[in-house]
Amino acid sequence: MKKKAILLFLAGITACTMLFGCGKAQEDVKEPDQTKEEAPAATPNPTPDATPVPEGFPVIGKRQEKDGQIQSYLTGEWTDVKVANRRPIAVMIPNNSPAMPQYGISKAGIIYEAPVEGRITRLMAVFEDFDDLDRIGPVRSSRDYFIYVAMGYEAIYCNWGLAKPYVEELINRDTVQNISASVDGIHNPAHKAFDRVERPGYTKEFTGYLFIEGMLEDAQRLGYDWEYDDAYVPPFTFAADGVKAQENYEEMEDAVKIYPGGTEGNKGGYGAYNPYFEYHEEDGLYYRFQNGKEQIDEIDNSQLTVANVVFQYCHGEVRDDHDYLAFGVHGEGDAIVFTGGKAIKGTWKRYDGDGTPAKFYDENEEEIIFNQGKTWVCNIWKEYGEFVKYE
Repeated sequence: MKKKAILLFLAGITACTMLFGCGKAQEDVKEPDQTKEEAPAATPNPTPDATPVPEGFPVIGKRQEKDGQIQSYLTGEWTDVKVANRRPIAVMIPNNSPAMPQYGISKAGIIYEAPVEGRITRLMAVFEDFDDLDRIGPVRSSRDYFIYVAMGYEAIYCNWGLAKPYVEELINRDTVQNISASVDGIHNPAHKAFDRVERPGYTKEFTGYLFIEGMLEDAQRLGYDWEYDDAYVPPFTFAADGVKAQENYEEMEDAVKIYPGGTEGNKGGYGAYNPYFEYHEEDGLYYRFQNGKEQIDEIDNSQLTVANVVFQYCHGEVRDDHDYLAFGVHGEGDAIVFTGGKAIKGTWKRYDGDGTPAKFYDENEEEIIFNQGKTWVCNIWKEYGEFVKYE
């Protein structure tokens, strides 16, 4: 990617330059080419030295290749080298009931969830392992705080739609490598990556999907680099093989049900469908529920599960009379990391520019250790943080 030239003053203007229009899905998108093309492999890149972690607790440090596999930056799990060493894609996915179920989302290594206008949430699913998927979606429009988070993961950002006044300048920067549908305001559209899928009973905006073969062709045409930056910073520090992160947090509170918006309706984004996570000790996973039922992936009807859940508290504001929102995703704030049935309170910090992710620290200023596996990050609107509940 070789692109950490973004100026530090961007962090200060994040809360002022966020929010793009939801927009209806557009129609002037060419069909994806059906020729199979594999994503290029990236050059191996060693993990930088980690920030302080509890002394003596075994974590994944510098990655080492073994039998054609290496541990993923996104999940810590052993993954094919070609997959684990290439930059991921970050796909905007609607999360409201009229769009359900989503397709392919269970394959994401990280899911980032944040409120949008209408006081619902939208997802950005970050995939490194997408070779076996034909499509992902449905795909929806962007908000600038999602772009800034995707930049921290060095992800290629995929979206369908935008509101020009808020996002056109940002998404068209050289530092934002994006696969965007051909709509007004996108200077270098991806013509082959998107198409519609017939979904009887669904409105048109929930029929647009990202097709992997077309995405790869567009990325090649646009000259995108699939290699991580030399200065890449992994978002999490994972427990080593054979070790559970909760062994380091035995004195922390137990948390087996986690409610990012509480259990009553509220205007903080999570109140419309009251999502929650339920921890199952037998497999160490958190199961996602929403709108009173299991949240599933249409690809195989499996319930969405993750190994870690993060509540990242961010200052939010209502931008205008369209209820567009802005969130500060640079700087620092409160955080709670849920892993292995424990709740670890602390902070998140992001001061090193757009090209690095938020990092999570406990109350002793040591980096929180995550269990290997997928992670779901909930952006908690700080001003509505009182509604958060876990038990």
